[in-house]
Amino acid sequence: MHHIIFWSVYFIFNALRWGSYYGDYLYSLKANLLGFPIHMALCYFTIYLLIPKFIYTRKFFWFISILILSIFLMVFLKFELTYLLISNNVWPEGPEETSTFSFNYVLVMMLGELYVISFVTAIKITIDWMSENKRAAKLEKTQLETELRFLRSQISPHFFFNTLNNIYSLSLSKSNKTPETILKLSELMRYLLYETKPNLQCLEKEIKCIKNYLDLERIRYGEKLSIQLKIEGSTENKKLPPMLLIPFIENAFKHGANRSTKEVVIKIELIIKDDILYFRTCNSLPDEEEIKTYHSQNIEKQPGGIGILNVKKRLNLGYNREDYDLKITKKETEFLVDLKLKLK
Repeated sequence: MHHIIFWSVYFIFNALRWGSYYGDYLYSLKANLLGFPIHMALCYFTIYLLIPKFIYTRKFFWFISILILSIFLMVFLKFELTYLLISNNVWPEGPEETSTFSFNYVLVMMLGELYVISFVTAIKITIDWMSENKRAAKLEKTQLETELRFLRSQISPHFFFNTLNNIYSLSLSKSNKTPETILKLSELMRYLLYETKPNLQCLEKEIKCIKNYLDLERIRYGEKLSIQLKIEGSTENKKLPPMLLIPFIENAFKHGANRSTKEVVIKIELIIKDDILYFRTCNSLPDEEEIKTYHSQNIEKQPGGIGILNVKKRLNLGYNREDYDLKITKKETEFLVDLKLKLK
């Protein structure tokens, strides 16, 4: 469609321009009706045959040679048709009346045709470049969305299996907390199955998911665990990728409460200021003796460790670098995660 528009505009412009120059619009119309098929043939011959066959294969000598020969033949054809069909003066805009196939005529006409070919080729290359960029951007976006979906699909089972381990531990001890834990798990499962498919989720729902998870861990660890949850600021109309924060909280339990025989303190903060979320987890670390005891009792390596790695990938894929800041700090007695995130 854009080809038709371009040639139509170019034809009308040329016909009016030369008609004004000649003072004879009928002659200009005839000359352009004759010349435009030649322009078009040369342009498409160059764009769709010569360039792919010789430029892309770096055969520049053959490209230049065939192009010059093609232009010369078309100029000769134009001269003969103009002389026979329109006027004996084939070059009315020239310095003098021209009725012979002179060197000056050939040179000027060939340069004119070369100009038209260059102009049209430049437009074609620009359009192709824009289309390729658009296609590449669309492909990159599709790949990004696919990878994000894949990362989310990894996080959900990871979280689910860890929670099942909690229930398994309770069932072994025949705890009366098992039914309550299963109920909490069902709420989490409902959230994971039906509400984490969109790319963005309401912050309120994510916080509710976090609270359910913390309730599960309170049931599991009992008095051994002290959880301090602090939420400040408005969560209304704030969104973030689903299941983005849970892995950090999971990690706090995995490397804190899970490995310690003493009281464990886990602090979680979500502070919202305008459209920025300041998220922090802080968990106390077990001492060396507790770590040795833990490893001696857990000889078989437990699967996992993908949570925080996936969060880093999701942040890198889903946000511009200036829209988030993640700092993970391990001190002698505590482990800190600080995330500054622009909400959407």
